Amino acid sequence: MMDDRNALYSQETFARAVEFVWREAEMLDRRDYRAWLDLWDPTGVYVVPIDPTATDFSATLNYVYDDRDMREKRVQRMLSGYSASASDAARTVRTMSRFTRESGSTETLELKSAQVVAAYKRGATTLFAADVTHQLRIDTEGDIRIAAKVVRLIDSTEALSAIGFLL
Repeated sequence: MMDDRNALYSQETFARAVEFVWREAEMLDRRDYRAWLDLWDPTGVYVVPIDPTATDFSATLNYVYDDRDMREKRVQRMLSGYSASASDAARTVRTMSRFTRESGSTETLELKSAQVVAAYKRGATTLFAADVTHQLRIDTEGDIRIAAKVVRLIDSTEALSAIGFLL
């Protein structure tokens, strides 16, 4: 049986993690990509796999498989104004819901959720739905960083057009 202090810590940590993911979603909708980069653990990976069952992302083809360097380059392209994704970026509003805690300790937490992004570009609104897994690291001061983010689009095996925003 879990003692009350661990249960309280667990509930508090879960609530902080959910708030962290909501804050990340708001940053992405505001296109505050530099602040978004600061949310990451230096060793973290951002993945949007094609295969809905993939687990070994380094050995499979992905829409996105970004380490720190690639995340920074992607953000630079999006903020430069010299790429298609930057010059005609979609405006987005995303909803994060159905949060579940998959595993965790005092140093890590794996949080799963559902995400729906409404993207408006060139007079058309497109929906992107996904199951999202955040692996979060919690340091000794209680700060949370993203160790991994996997965005599994529900239609990942279909062609994905240039979306001009981060999932």
